[in-house]
Amino acid sequence: MAERRTALKAAAEPDFLQFNDLACEAVGGTVIFASDEWFAPAANLLKREPPQFISAAFTEFGKWMDGWETRRKRTPGHDWCIIQLGVPGLIYGFDVDTSFFTGNHSPYISIQAGCLDETPTFTLEGDRTGMAASDSQLAAVDKLGSGAWSELVCVSQLRPGYSDCCHNYFKVNFTRRVTHLRLNMYPDGGIARLRVYGVGQRDWSSVSPHQDIDLVALTNGGVCLGYSDAHFGHPRNMIGPGRAVNMADGWETARRLDRPKHLKVDQRGILQVPGYEWAVFRLGHPGVISSVEVDTDHFKGNFPDSCRIEACSLTPEDEAQCIRSKWNSGKWQVLLPPQKLRPHHAHLYSRAELTPSTPVTHVRLIISPDGGVSRLRLWGRPTAIAAAPANQKRAASKL
Repeated sequence: MAERRTALKAAAEPDFLQFNDLACEAVGGTVIFASDEWFAPAANLLKREPPQFISAAFTEFGKWMDGWETRRKRTPGHDWCIIQLGVPGLIYGFDVDTSFFTGNHSPYISIQAGCLDETPTFTLEGDRTGMAASDSQLAAVDKLGSGAWSELVCVSQLRPGYSDCCHNYFKVNFTRRVTHLRLNMYPDGGIARLRVYGVGQRDWSSVSPHQDIDLVALTNGGVCLGYSDAHFGHPRNMIGPGRAVNMADGWETARRLDRPKHLKVDQRGILQVPGYEWAVFRLGHPGVISSVEVDTDHFKGNFPDSCRIEACSLTPEDEAQCIRSKWNSGKWQVLLPPQKLRPHHAHLYSRAELTPSTPVTHVRLIISPDGGVSRLRLWGRPTAIAAAPANQKRAASKL
């Protein structure tokens, strides 16, 4: 089994890592331009899976690497690529991961951001290993004017890809919606992964108030704001698109150590245990929830015994206070009473099974005693906003 993270390592990680990866290929992120991809293509930057190293793997162009690696530059300039976010939104931080690039990592990078009203028509397809940008590609990308985009990360040094220093974190203070990024390497080299942590920002003016929509979906601006445990999988995975690929694509906690030695159940068959685990989400838009889906797909011997869902309406000031208190405060009301769960199953709960709801902004999924959930869907209709968090404001421009 995976090793437990030390408290020191957990404490050193920045807060923005709990947000969504807006550039991951799993949510539609793509590399639409790269100046050079000789040893390894830039598309690898956005892979969902962690990077790997295969010592015996080579291509006709050199060592196979699970990342983006350019040739040793012998001409003026530097290497760079353009990334189209899968989910446009607000960016709070980056992880520039140099895993396994120990003598060939890029020594410096910078990151710029743009918000484009129209999606560029060009893209990169197929295996780009051993290739560089053509004159026509350079002419097309030049029209974007990406060299003048806002700088989110100034020219900064990267550490090599050893396990104890490969994650290069950069916190961002940028309040405008982003659709595209320009990643600059100075002058050349390799990067394994680029994680773009933020919150989706949808143009809600295009959504009918009479249309049911998944209010907590990553693509609609939902975001995880806190959790009790994420030992095997982060709660943000539950609001990702589609059904889970495997257990790693869901939320899974460690086994609680306060489980009774001999388990007992109530008249409904629900385990009577003292402990539980929880995850809190801010909806992409305040709304009235009319149906719920709790999916334990892939969790066959490690699903929770039961779950319940609570909800509340918080102002941005209330939310900030709850975060400071690690969610020990709040005005939670029951939305879905305790429900016995089954393994590897999509549980659907209609309006009749929910407590009558007023408009809410936040939900808390509680599982007992522990286990894994692959997806959480909260279907409902958006309602008017009084004081909206940043991810719920109308976007200035959209794809």
